[in-house]
Amino acid sequence: MPEGPEIHRVANQLADVLVDQGPCEVRVLYPPAAHAEQILQGRRVTSVTSHGKALLIHFEEGLTLYSHNQLYGIWQITEPRAPTFPNRRLRVELATNTATARLYSATDIELWDTSALGCHPFLSRLGPDILDPELNLTALNARFQRPIFAKRTLQSLFLDQTFVAGLGNYLRSEILFEARLHPARKLGQLNPEARRKLARASLNLAARSRMHQGITRPIREAKRAMRLGIDYEDARFWVFDREALPCYTCGTLIERLTAAGRRLYLCPLCQSQ
Repeated sequence: MPEGPEIHRVANQLADVLVDQGPCEVRVLYPPAAHAEQILQGRRVTSVTSHGKALLIHFEEGLTLYSHNQLYGIWQITEPRAPTFPNRRLRVELATNTATARLYSATDIELWDTSALGCHPFLSRLGPDILDPELNLTALNARFQRPIFAKRTLQSLFLDQTFVAGLGNYLRSEILFEARLHPARKLGQLNPEARRKLARASLNLAARSRMHQGITRPIREAKRAMRLGIDYEDARFWVFDREALPCYTCGTLIERLTAAGRRLYLCPLCQSQ
């Protein structure tokens, strides 16, 4: 499933081709949201935003098309009248004179009044977006100190979208490695220095992943590794999906665990605390 950085990049890409590009020709082929086609037909897109893993296309006159990719959804941006993806179910198509944006395979699509999004059953439960510019180190560290989260283990908390929206499986492993924290630790057990380090790693890695196409290691190190012949999937991450490969920091073999029903990777030496 795409995580916050991926959805944020898609929102920016959609904004580039849809916002202020004139009226949209709209097709909605997902039956539960089919009524949106007639309502949105000919309206202009005013902005495209994301919150966590949800994407929001805002139209003039206060209407928003909400979508969540879930496991299989994917957006495609093409030239006008380009052929559709084979073996994919087209759900939404938004076309201007210069580009076409298509959503395939998603099964969570709704039309909302923009002013009512605060009551959306999914959006209303989300924590702050990890990529929200207003979520700075001070604000995130303060959230880490809330008593409601104190007894939660890091391995479960960092998949909980009500805690911080946009974090997911690969970011969980990568953030905990960068903060040098064992996944089984509880948030309330961390001292102030460890909390600040965790908050900083959360913000930095999410931003790095957004800027560099999913790379969470320092970009120079990742690019150097790729120049030496290490494939992208191995070079981009500190620990995620690197089971039995040596840690880039200490050489200890990376381990894979199952935590909160999802795979998790760690260095048993760097993350012994």
